[in-house]
Amino acid sequence: MISMRYHAISIAAVFLALAVGVVLGSAGVSDRLLSAVSTEADDLEGQVQTLRAERDDLAAAQRASDEFAQRVGPAAVRGQLQGRTVTLVTSGADPADREAVLALLGQAGATAGGEVTLTPAVGDPARADQLRELTSQLLPTGAQLPAASDTGSLLGGLLGGVVLAPGGEQPGQPITTQQADAVLAGLAAAGFVGPGPRPQPGDAVLVLTGGALEGIDGGDAAAVLARFAAQLDRSGGGAVLAGRAGSAEATGAVGVARAEPDIVERVSTVDDVHTGAGRVSAVLAVREQLDGSAGRYGTAASAADGSAPAA
Repeated sequence: MISMRYHAISIAAVFLALAVGVVLGSAGVSDRLLSAVSTEADDLEGQVQTLRAERDDLAAAQRASDEFAQRVGPAAVRGQLQGRTVTLVTSGADPADREAVLALLGQAGATAGGEVTLTPAVGDPARADQLRELTSQLLPTGAQLPAASDTGSLLGGLLGGVVLAPGGEQPGQPITTQQADAVLAGLAAAGFVGPGPRPQPGDAVLVLTGGALEGIDGGDAAAVLARFAAQLDRSGGGAVLAGRAGSAEATGAVGVARAEPDIVERVSTVDDVHTGAGRVSAVLAVREQLDGSAGRYGTAASAADGSAPAA
C-alpha cells in the first residue's frame, strides 16, 4: 500500500526535477544570448573602426586637397581679373573665407573695391516692411527700384548703384559719392548694414555667405540673399554667390538660388568656399560672370557644372 509519506516524497521529487530543469534551461538560454550579444558587439566594434578609418582617410584627403589648392590656386587665377575691380558683399561669411578670397582676388590681378556687410536684420521677416519703406526713402534722385515687392530685390536695386559700376540690364543713372554715402548711412543707422567706408563700384560683385541658415525663418532669409544677388547681377557686370558647406541646402542662399531658374541662369554659385578649391572657384566664377556666363560649382549634388569653372 502506498503511504502518505511516499506521495509526499514523489511530489517533492517532481518539483525538484522541474526546478532543476528550469535552472539548467535558463543557463543554456543565457549562454546562447550572451554569445549572440558578444558576437554582435564585436561586429559593431568592427564597423565603428572601419568608419573611423574612412573618416580619417577622408579628412586626410581633404587636407591634401586644400594644401594642393593653396599651392596652385595663385597660379590658377593669375591674371584672370587683371585691371578689374571686384566689390565684396558679406552676409554671415566666415572671416577665414573672406581673407582667403580677398587674397586670391589680388593674385588674380583684381582691385578690391571695398566691402558692404549685411546684418541678419536683412533676412528678418519681422523687419521686412521697414526695409521696404527704407529702400524707397533712401533711393537717390534719378535712380529706380525694380518692379518687385520682395526685400532682396529691393535692397539689391538700392545697393546696385553703390557696389557696381553701371552697365547691367537695369543700370539706371549713376549715383554720386554723396548719394552713395547717404544710402549706406541710412541702412547702417537702421541696422541693415554694418559700419564701414563706402566701397568703390566694381565691375562685378562677390556675395560671400556662410552655410545653411537655422531657425523657422531660415529659408526665407536665404531667399532674401539669393534674390539680392540676382538683382545685383542685373545692375552691373555680374554677381557670384559663394557659401560654405550647407549653403546648397534648402535653407541656404546657394540652394535657393539654384532652385529658382531666373536666378541660376544669371548668377554663378559656389557651395564649398570653405575649401581651397572652392575659393579658387569663386574667383574663377567672377571671371566667368564678366565673360557673360554663369555656372554652379562645388561639391553638392546641385553643383551641376562641376567642381570649378574652367580657368
